Amino acid sequence: MEKNTISEQQAVSMTDELQLLMENNIALTNAMQVIGGKWKLLLLNSIRLDCPARFGELRKKMQDITHATLTAQLRELEQDGIIERKVYAEVPPRVEYKLTPLGITLVPIITSLCDWGEAYKNRMV
Repeated sequence: MEKNTISEQQAVSMTDELQLLMENNIALTNAMQVIGGKWKLLLLNSIRLDCPARFGELRKKMQDITHATLTAQLRELEQDGIIERKVYAEVPPRVEYKLTPLGITLVPIITSLCDWGEAYKNRMV
């Protein structure tokens, strides 16, 4: 009866592949922690298209988002260095959001996702 074993070389190769897969997943996980979720990419796209964007404008564009969720998502994007927030000393208060230099690096990615989504929609019609 023959044993079903793998050679030491095969085991090393599998370990290298697993390590590479884990490294790729870590990078993707890092990206998803910053831009993942239901609203963040939509917010970034809105800010990209109407820069600077005011809080009220963002709220109108995303009617299903709650005030608290919008505030939380914007704060997270600000903490991650993707957007910056500017508060004007006016009554009523005016707050504007724009992409930071780091956030601007996401523009080609967001554009590609929009293009892919349009192509996918057209494929389905």
